[in-house]
Amino acid sequence: MSGSDGLALATRGLRKNYGSRRALNGLDLSVPTGVVYGFLGPNGAGKTTTMRVLTGLIHSDGGTVELLGEPFKRGDRRRLFEVGALVESPTFYPFLSGRGNLRELAASGAPVPAKRIDELLDLMGLGDRANDKVQGYSMGMKQRLGIAGALLNDPKLLLLDEPANGLDPAGIVAMRDTLKTLASLGKTVFISSHLLAEVQVIADVVGIIAAGKLVREGPLKELLSMEGVVKVRVRPNLVDAAIKTLAPLAKAEPLAETGRDEGWLSVHLAADRAEDVNQTLAGAGIFASGLESGADLEMLFLDLTGGNGSPNGEGTFVGLAGPIVGQDGGTPAGKGTAA
Repeated sequence: MSGSDGLALATRGLRKNYGSRRALNGLDLSVPTGVVYGFLGPNGAGKTTTMRVLTGLIHSDGGTVELLGEPFKRGDRRRLFEVGALVESPTFYPFLSGRGNLRELAASGAPVPAKRIDELLDLMGLGDRANDKVQGYSMGMKQRLGIAGALLNDPKLLLLDEPANGLDPAGIVAMRDTLKTLASLGKTVFISSHLLAEVQVIADVVGIIAAGKLVREGPLKELLSMEGVVKVRVRPNLVDAAIKTLAPLAKAEPLAETGRDEGWLSVHLAADRAEDVNQTLAGAGIFASGLESGADLEMLFLDLTGGNGSPNGEGTFVGLAGPIVGQDGGTPAGKGTAA
């Protein structure tokens, strides 16, 4: 019996080095079937390397990968017929239309019904621009076309790197609804994203990595319920005094996302103890102008990772039968290359 029964995707002890730099350091992921899984980590944590290993663009130095319950090894090109993926910025033939690009991509993999292309163009809101050359598409339109390409073969597992990249607010909402609908139909959607607030809205399960290792994984609601916090706002010139005043009660620190000048503090205390925070500050003559309880994904992320890292990776599009690699807007380096 497989050690990943019931999982759409699993990695065990995954390792990858680039020279002396270790990108993945024994990564273990367990992605259930039929969920939206948020894959998070600072820049340089190994997210893009993981996506490339999962799609066969690169090979790991050690460890195992299982896709849809079966081992994924070198040369398993046909395994990708059940996997759709968009890794970083999609690349297309600029002088072909959106429909033409999807036809070329469809021809490189398993057979795709002709009507499927039009269905996906409509689903991604590109129906009225389907015959326009891609060189005239905006970044958001190219992103939506890339996701349409990833969906061509009606995959059971969808791997998306920054799916909301280049989308306007309305496009992000539409994308969110589409991905949640796919999960409700039993498909597994694995998304890597820097938009933590969006991941908090869409994801059922999250995995957070740092320095190539998993630091936390599980149902999002459970993880947030374990991360007790109270947010409080005081006058900016009283931040230091408030931190000192709250020290006997709990650790307090400026909220990283708002900055010290805004006066917001996070107090590591159960969410139902917001009243205690308010009373303690008031007793010292410090009066809160804002008070919120409850944890969010951003605070959990920063607590676990520190938010540090450096950018890595270059743009790659992965289609049904393998990667198309090149700079956005340029002629792809290959069509339907075996992964």
